[in-house]
Amino acid sequence: MALLQTALTHRSAGSINNERLEYLGDGILNFIIAAELFEHCPELQEGDLSRMRAYLVKGERLFELATKLKLGEQMQLGTGELKSGGHHRASILADALEAVFGAIYLDGGYDACRRVVLNLYSGHFEHLPKPDELKDPKTRLQEWLQSRQLALPKYKIIKTHGKEHEREFQVACVLPHVDMQIIGKGTSRRKAEQSAASKALENLQTGKTGTQD
Repeated sequence: MALLQTALTHRSAGSINNERLEYLGDGILNFIIAAELFEHCPELQEGDLSRMRAYLVKGERLFELATKLKLGEQMQLGTGELKSGGHHRASILADALEAVFGAIYLDGGYDACRRVVLNLYSGHFEHLPKPDELKDPKTRLQEWLQSRQLALPKYKIIKTHGKEHEREFQVACVLPHVDMQIIGKGTSRRKAEQSAASKALENLQTGKTGTQD
């Protein structure tokens, strides 16, 4: 019971919190999912397996599972997090679920933890997306261009604005051989580049050219 209580205690609530359990649970979860994919998808190679694992253990997925378990209602938070809605914050709940996995491992061992994880993920392995769908937009754009022996895109920052913790980036994806420049926006340079690449690929596939926001 003490392990579970610690797993559900955010660092804002005190020095005894779930950060170490989160670290442990993250490693265990990745191994369990990796082993299950290895058995479940014998046709996939390393790169596709890695993308599939990342898809299954990403923060959004953990948040969905934690929400189903109503972990937010059990979280111990500091005053600041309580006031700012920490019980519903995706990152806090995702981390807490990993900490719970760590606690289960310490309390019941690997087999018990594996049973809990696979029960939570029940159905996910039967409805996996195609590997190509999991490639990020920049990779898919690059592969599309390479398959047609076309020059790779260049990315350049057009501008940034907003305060440091609320900054928005605007990045251009430039494809000079087809006279195309597509602007993407995001809260980081990487996200803006991915946005621009996604729109550029869509335009290439539909025959659009020119400069577009």
